[in-house]
Amino acid sequence: MSLPAEISAGRELIVVEIAGQRFAIDIMSVREIRGWTASTRLPHAPGHVLGMINLRGQVLPVIDFGARLGLAGSEPNAASVVIVAEIEDRLVGLLVDAVCDILTLQAGMLQATPDVGSAEVRTFVRGVITVDDSIVTLLALDAVIPEDEILAA
Repeated sequence: MSLPAEISAGRELIVVEIAGQRFAIDIMSVREIRGWTASTRLPHAPGHVLGMINLRGQVLPVIDFGARLGLAGSEPNAASVVIVAEIEDRLVGLLVDAVCDILTLQAGMLQATPDVGSAEVRTFVRGVITVDDSIVTLLALDAVIPEDEILAA
């Protein structure tokens, strides 16, 4: 599999922790990083949608990023962080356990997503980054809210 053309050396990524694992998202999609505030639940919303918050007069859906990725869902607490990201021209809050670092991508760090026999993995993962002896998974934010959910909003 080829690597995404838009992800090149010098690109800055925000590294977050979710369920004990590290993930990277493109810093260009991040609009704000804020602490957790209680959200208002929506009836019949998908399980990964925690609810909505008021962000300076704008209603912002908040998604449990871990649950959306198929990992253990997060129990929001005072240490939780909401990444306000722009996805498909919409602002969305992504609940993560912590923001860990800003990573500048160097040549050779990004590798193709391993073939694990699941097309869904490739939907959410743009590639993997090797940092020292660890691996950081580069996520595709446009997969967080499927197109049919965007059209329904």
